[in-house]
Amino acid sequence: MATFELIQLPYAPNALEPVISAETIHFHHGKHLQAYVNNLNGLLPGSGLEEASLEDIVKRSEGGIFNNAGQILNHNLYFTQFHAPQENNIPIGTVAEAIEKQFGSFDAFREEFQKKGVTLFGSGWVWLSADKEGKLVITQEQNAGNPILKGLKPLLTFDVWEHAYYLDYQNRRPDHLATLWQIVNWEIIEQRYKR
Repeated sequence: MATFELIQLPYAPNALEPVISAETIHFHHGKHLQAYVNNLNGLLPGSGLEEASLEDIVKRSEGGIFNNAGQILNHNLYFTQFHAPQENNIPIGTVAEAIEKQFGSFDAFREEFQKKGVTLFGSGWVWLSADKEGKLVITQEQNAGNPILKGLKPLLTFDVWEHAYYLDYQNRRPDHLATLWQIVNWEIIEQRYKR
């Protein structure tokens, strides 16, 4: 049976400060994500999904298994898309060209992406994904939702569950979303787009 493990961060817990504090990383990655991993491992025996990949579990499950598997997949993509804060941090390569072509400019894309994150009611995620033709799509996903359920390839995500930002920003979700652009690792987003 496959056992899932907590993903290792590709940076030190304090590497994203001041955008995301080490304390938030400690709770968000070390407590929340660890709980989803523990829960999924506890729910899989007897489910018929014991040997399935994480993506397959998300596509084929519902209820508690879906919620925990979806949150693991979402958080794995989220935590591995960042690096230390950089000024003038902008997209590169083919994903930059696609953003320019579809949204007119990076600023216009960023504004629309943030708006979708701010206006998502309750808990969930805002995503930039690509369809089979490489066209970019911004979606809002409730709770543990992931664009793979719509046949899309996830590229970039901002977590708008309160546990992702409350310690650092309290209820100021717009401020949190606006600062995340400093830490997006566009090389990773480009790799996901080209894959």
